[in-house]
Amino acid sequence: MRHREPESLLGDDIRLPAGRVITADEAGGGTRPLWLSDGPAPFGLWGRVRAAHARTGLWPLLLEPLDGGGGFRPWASGELFGTGASRLADHDPAVVLARWWDGCTAVGEEDDMLSAEERLAVTAPYGAVWPGLAPGRAPAEDPDALAAEHADAFLSFGGEARLGLAEAGCGAEALAVVGWSGPANHDDDTARIAAVVADWERRFGARVFAVGLATLRLSVAAPPAALEEALPIAAEHFAFCPDNVWQGSVGDLVAYAGHLVGADVWTFWWD
Repeated sequence: MRHREPESLLGDDIRLPAGRVITADEAGGGTRPLWLSDGPAPFGLWGRVRAAHARTGLWPLLLEPLDGGGGFRPWASGELFGTGASRLADHDPAVVLARWWDGCTAVGEEDDMLSAEERLAVTAPYGAVWPGLAPGRAPAEDPDALAAEHADAFLSFGGEARLGLAEAGCGAEALAVVGWSGPANHDDDTARIAAVVADWERRFGARVFAVGLATLRLSVAAPPAALEEALPIAAEHFAFCPDNVWQGSVGDLVAYAGHLVGADVWTFWWD
């Protein structure tokens, strides 16, 4: 896409709506241009672009705007930032998650929401002890077909999601290379976020299909089938996005894990 229009990469069999290339405000650190449609994403197009990825190298994203913000921020306004010298391949997801877990459960840490003791109660049965990565599962269905279904289901709820195209090997890499910085209050290097998502792509058949200012939506072809399988995955979610538990409606890790059983969409939101 750096030297050719996306239409020429996709071919005559896939017609894109009108759109333009967005360059990040602070290009660098591997940031690549993002193609953004001028209007809402058409039904079915996400799946067709995804199916052509092996040929084109373009990963589709349904991009959500900031609520109440004009100019389709942050996408159309170019409020996208490089990740420095860091790359997805630089990070071991197990190490990254363990480090985040330690930061969220550190004894003696206080914040405006929870005391250290309350934090440890939230993360029972693990407390401050990182349980390690959850075992992966074989997908029961085609992860890409499932992602296409969820992309269209997401569009059916209305809203203003537009189609974005990024030159990336997978959805996880797309998050980093377009300069998305939604989880910056949790970790300001999106490459670390992307490394964990890429590992979920391998272990659980996850696929990135929608991204907002500080939200992320993944389809999951191999969700946990029972609570005991869901608990270590819930721990990973807590380390990855503690606001899902701290500021969500479930209250603690066990209740959160119950919602993951059989759930084929994972949604994250960072304050």
